[in-house]
This record gives sequence, structure tokens and C-alpha cells, in this order.
Amino acid sequence: MSKAIKRCILAALLPCMMNVILLSDAVNQEMSKAQVSLVPRMAALFTLAVCFGLIYLGFLVMPAFDRVKTGLRVRMMLGGRSLVYEGFYAIIVQMLVFVIFYIWRAGPFDFGAGVLIANGILAVLGAFLLIFAGAVRIFFTSRRLSIARRAVMLLTMWIPVLNLFVLLYACRLVYEEYDFEREKVLLRELRVDTKLCKTRYPLLMVHGVGFRDLRYFNYWGRIPAELMRNGAVVYYGNQEAFGTIACNGEDIRRRIFEIRKETGAEKVNIIAHSKGGLDARYAISTLNMAPYVASLTTMSTPHRGCRFVDYACRLPEGLYRFTASCFDRTFGKLGDKNPDFYTATHQFATEASAQFNRENPDASGVYYQSYASKMKYPWSHLLLGIPWCLIRPLEGDNDGLVSIESAKWGEFQGVFSNSRTRGISHGDMIDLKRQDYKGFDVVEAYVQLVAGLKERGF
Repeated sequence: MSKAIKRCILAALLPCMMNVILLSDAVNQEMSKAQVSLVPRMAALFTLAVCFGLIYLGFLVMPAFDRVKTGLRVRMMLGGRSLVYEGFYAIIVQMLVFVIFYIWRAGPFDFGAGVLIANGILAVLGAFLLIFAGAVRIFFTSRRLSIARRAVMLLTMWIPVLNLFVLLYACRLVYEEYDFEREKVLLRELRVDTKLCKTRYPLLMVHGVGFRDLRYFNYWGRIPAELMRNGAVVYYGNQEAFGTIACNGEDIRRRIFEIRKETGAEKVNIIAHSKGGLDARYAISTLNMAPYVASLTTMSTPHRGCRFVDYACRLPEGLYRFTASCFDRTFGKLGDKNPDFYTATHQFATEASAQFNRENPDASGVYYQSYASKMKYPWSHLLLGIPWCLIRPLEGDNDGLVSIESAKWGEFQGVFSNSRTRGISHGDMIDLKRQDYKGFDVVEAYVQLVAGLKERGF
């Protein structure tokens, strides 16, 4: 059935469902004129009410069909958009129905005041239920609705007119997200046999400071699954959250030997984010792992330190060590064996970074490349707005934690950003919030990154 036919059926059914009381009363009047007995009349009215009730529930449960098979979440989200539009359409049609009844009061049917009032109440409730159900679906399923946007939806939901504009804006975001997901599914279908990310050596993905490789919450978001879908073999560093560079370098060294033993591969390709890039460089240069590493790709790694950390290190020593002890106790309970917040954070200072670079020069035979990202305004990210403001006058464009200049190492491949005013933050670089941003697809960026490693023979 074509989309145009479905829309015509919808356009006809929805007004009937909203005015089922009027229709039932009209049928009752006609059957009374035909002298139909009470039992058949009640059976007919009951059947009519049940049929329209089931159709209405069908609209609520499955308001939209997705031929591209983008997944349950996207179908529910797209269905929410359809429900909102159907609710608006029902309100407009109902207004026209009231106008028609007012003009054509001397019609063939004699509707009592009670029937008209009951029908009006049912129609209004039915239309607003569609809108409310659609808004709820959008609120809980859309990834493009940030926390701030969800807050606006909640705050404006009881403000007439304004809430409609906010909801229409959310519907626009939903369609953009659906279109994005649809294109991604079609792209996957085209790539199904290409093994675009099947590199010669397995990938070792190394996380940054303050995180661990958890089983049920992947530090890298949706990225590893997409890489594996395209043929990549992915492993994780499993180093500590607040371990020093030397401590985490040892973890990476052990991990490389484990991967070599498990896969039989001679080397690994390391993709490291933030401090993970320093941990990996230490393992390669100081711990002599260069023969077992084909390439190192660093993402927003502070190779030259962070000047704002220089100022943070000037805080009162007692306060800094007390804060460090709190972090150490917390992450010790979360799995760190040797947490050392004090030393780990001081290693981001510019002087410490300069010394680290002198002691850990690039190893021959290893391909080094780097990426950076940048936020455009402090409100681009709620948690990183203050650091962004501190770094901007000192080091220029940055992602909320690391400046572009500090992130450059080896062959610099460019800066991730987007066409909007938001930009791409330090966390966006690893798909931390699992959100899609217009003008930037972080998952696809990693697919192309790994495809580039494959082309280079790594």
C-alpha cells in the first residue's frame, strides 16, 4: 500500500475516531427510524465503538512503519513524531466539525446537548492523548534531545502555544535523527561484504583518565560495535582510571602480550584517547613495545600538557592532597589497584609534559598520527564550559580539556567539529553520550580512521 493511500485512510479514520459518539448516535437514530429492535441496535453500536477503539489503540501502539529497519528505538521515536502530528491534525479537524455543526444546526440528525458535550470532551481528550503519547516517546527515545532541551520540554509543557512550538521543534530534530539513522542503515547494507575495517593487526583501544573499561558501559560508546560490524578485531587497554603514566604503561604492555598470544598477531594498532595516548607512548618508548606496535592514533591527547593544570597545581597543597585522597579511595573501590590522582593529574602540567616528551621520543617503525576536536562556545557542554573558558585565552581553540596545539602529534589528521555552533567536545570524541550531532558523525569518523589504517597496511 502506497504512502499516499495510507495518508488518505488516516485522514478519514482519525475524524471518525474522534467523533465516535456522534457517529454512534447518528447510527442509532437511523436504525430507530428503520424500526430496528433494541438488541441489534446495541450490538451495532457496541461493534462500532470497539472497532474504532481498537483502531485508536493501534495508532497509539504502531503509529509509524519503518521500511528501512532502523531498529526499535528509532521506530518508537518516529512513531512519537507521527502521534504529535496526528494529534494536531485531529484538533484542527475537530474545530472544523464544531464549525460545521454550528452552521448546519438544522441537519438530518437531532443531537442532544449531552451528546455534543460528551463528544467534544472525548475528541479533545483523544487528540491530546495522541500528542502526549508522542511527546513521551520523543522525550525518552531521541538522542538529539540534550538534557537542556528535555528540560525546556518539561518547563514549557503547561504553557499554551509555546509548548506547541517547542514540540514542533523536537519533531524536526526527530526527523533529522531518523534520516541520519536511515542513511546509516543503508550504508551498512552497502558495506556488508567489504570488511572496511578489517585491519592487518587487531585494534587496542585505550581509554583516558577517570574511566575504566567496564563491561556494561563502554567508554567508546557505539564505536567498537560499528568497527567490529565492519570487520575489525577490537580489544581494550584495561588500564587504571587514575594510575600514573608509568603504571598504566605497564598495563598496556601486559595487554599487548595477551593480545599477541590470543590472536597470533605480530603487532597491534593502538587508538588512544586523552591520557591514554601518553600511557601508550610510554609503553612504546620506555617499555620497548615498539616492535609490537604498528601504529598509534591519539585522540585529543595532551601531548604538550594543559596550561590550566599549571594553575590548578598552585592550589594549596593540603587541599590538593585531600582531594586526591578522596579520588584514590573512591576509585580504589571501583577496581584501581594503584590509584594516584595527585601524580596522574600533575603529569598534565606543561613542564612535566615537556620532560615526558624528551624521555619518550617517537620510536622508529611505529606510525604516529593524531586528531583533535574543538568546542565553539562554553555552553556547548555543561561540564566542560568552565575549563573551556580557562583554556581559551591561554591556549586557543580546545575541546573543553585539551587544546588543538597540545593534541598535535605525529601526522596530524585534523580537527573534528561540526557546522553548528556547538562544536565537538572532549567527551564527544569517544561517543560518551551516545548522541548524534548535525554535521558530525563520530562513529563514521572512526570507521574512516580505521579504514585508513587498513589502506596503509596496518
